[in-house]
Amino acid sequence: MGSRLRALLSGIKWVDNVKRVAGIGLRGLTSVCQLKNQTCNMFSITTFQRLMKGLPRGTFAQLVERHNADKYCKKFGHWDHLIAMLYAQISEAKGLRPLETGFNSHVAHHYHLGTSAIKRSTLADANENRSDTVFSDTAAWLMGKVSRKLRQQSNDLMYLLDSTSLTLKGREFERWTPENSTRNTQGLKLHVLYDAHDAIPVWHDISHPNVNDVERAVDVPLEANALYVFDKGYCDFNWWKSIDEANARFVTRFKNNAAVNVLQKSDIPADDAHIVLSDEIVTFKHKRLGGKRINLYFGKPLRRVIVARPNKDTPIVLATNDFDSSAMEIAQHYKKRWAIELFFKWIKQHLKIKQFLGRSENAVRIQILTALISYLLVALFNESNRVKRTLWDCLCFVRATLFQRTDTEDLHDRRRRQAAHEFAEIQGCLFS
Repeated sequence: MGSRLRALLSGIKWVDNVKRVAGIGLRGLTSVCQLKNQTCNMFSITTFQRLMKGLPRGTFAQLVERHNADKYCKKFGHWDHLIAMLYAQISEAKGLRPLETGFNSHVAHHYHLGTSAIKRSTLADANENRSDTVFSDTAAWLMGKVSRKLRQQSNDLMYLLDSTSLTLKGREFERWTPENSTRNTQGLKLHVLYDAHDAIPVWHDISHPNVNDVERAVDVPLEANALYVFDKGYCDFNWWKSIDEANARFVTRFKNNAAVNVLQKSDIPADDAHIVLSDEIVTFKHKRLGGKRINLYFGKPLRRVIVARPNKDTPIVLATNDFDSSAMEIAQHYKKRWAIELFFKWIKQHLKIKQFLGRSENAVRIQILTALISYLLVALFNESNRVKRTLWDCLCFVRATLFQRTDTEDLHDRRRRQAAHEFAEIQGCLFS
């Protein structure tokens, strides 16, 4: 019997000769099957294996095959690469050497994860030279899966669009970051479309910091009847027009120099007068935007809502194509945009995208994508276990029990407590 089969059966002895089974009778065969099932039920998978159930191996293999990515890989394929990088994210490995030592110390669990021991030099070369395409497609596939799984519980479609910069300075980074840097940022920029109700990213992109946000916004998938909220960094009237043509709504901010004509003013309820300063229907004054560009939103009405800000002298001027919601609701929609800022803060604090295992652009991109994949896998893990805990608590649990078989340990603990209880019941009372 081969070693792989012995590991698969986990110590279960199986009769490979059918003739031996024929002579034991039906009762004996039933006893053998019950014994086998009882032994199988005693085995449970580790938390890492349960986490990886969110990403089926077959689906990942299809993504690899689509790009023929493993064509020149001898032993260390993309699945091995992904497992190693996920371990680095979850275990918060400080570098390649702690990653190698920590992961290889759990050699008994490598087979069930479909991988083997890693070498830091091999991992460093993979991060340096491999394209991030497979990791990007994996993150996109998981975003779709999480979105479909959680959307069954909600009909609210509210998306927040924004980007965050990742500063990269120092040795080796200076070779490729300065040529695409801006006055304030040197490194890379992560663009995310965020589902406000389910608290998950549903679209992503990575660019250099000198790329305007709205240049990536044109690639955002638009859904009918959805609401898109973004700041004035995405001020492109023609893109606003494409959102309107997709039968979707948007809430954003006007720039200070936006020239508009006021067509109608709406009354403000007395209860909202201390927050909502004005509610107007407007149109753009100019058909051309400069540089011979035509304003496709010219002649189409927009709604302008001016909202006071506490402890601020200047109000917020909002633009929207939503004519049905109240002005206060429009203001609340824009206020919810803060959730995507909290998401960026969460992944920067709790996942590994500040200290990198490689300093090339490709290595940094792969690590950022692995952080998104980790976030999505933990979200699926938390939802599938139906435990009412925050995502941060779930991540802490996964980190603490990564290579533990928690189901088996819980079973043994219950048996110990039951045996102690039964022993206490049969003991006579010493003082009666």
